[in-house]
Amino acid sequence: MARTQRLLDLIQLMREHRRPVSAEKLADRLGVSVRTIYRDIDSLRAQGADIAGEAGIGYLLRPGFLLPPLMLTEDEIEALIFGYRWVSNRGDLRLAAAARSALTKITAVLPSNVASDPEQNPLLVAPSCVVDDQTIDPGTIRDAIRREVKIAITYARPDMKEEQRIVWPIALGYFESALILVAWCELRQDYRHFRLDRMSSLLLLPERYPQRRRGLFKNWQAKENISLARLQ
Repeated sequence: MARTQRLLDLIQLMREHRRPVSAEKLADRLGVSVRTIYRDIDSLRAQGADIAGEAGIGYLLRPGFLLPPLMLTEDEIEALIFGYRWVSNRGDLRLAAAARSALTKITAVLPSNVASDPEQNPLLVAPSCVVDDQTIDPGTIRDAIRREVKIAITYARPDMKEEQRIVWPIALGYFESALILVAWCELRQDYRHFRLDRMSSLLLLPERYPQRRRGLFKNWQAKENISLARLQ
């Protein structure tokens, strides 16, 4: 294995671990000696990688390190372009613009021999079935989720009677026929799912909800018996 590729693989392998991983385990995964791992760790640190730990304890790569040039396989490039097409077709304008910007940044740093013309990607996305008559901007909901703030919504029940709800937004699901907000409902004191096309108004409130979104999301997963693998 070429050294540059090995360093890239080592970075990717360390990113998969949230806790310190031993040099022995890293060496076994990469098919090299433990001494080689020690040398590669020193090289990555010299290039700016924030790697905590030491021999005999384990190593942990802290977030934020990028190692150019970006090396991707053909399958990975196709997956990224396919993802961009899906977001452009199923997401709102703001999300589609963000996907295009991200794809442009990625393809700009790819070596010329692996860079691909996005328009020539053979993986296609069928048109969305979501009815385009909703008045709520999904971008506003994503902002509320990131900021962990409450939102006030006017929501039509199945019998079309409108209710005022204050909810804690934790996730946004893009389904074939609708966009679904997953939230904790203060009125029902439980998790509820709200279709965006049944919302007639939405207001971000200045108040943060009292629990962290990550904990709420995990509790919702447990309640609905939904594993992370099924969401990906």
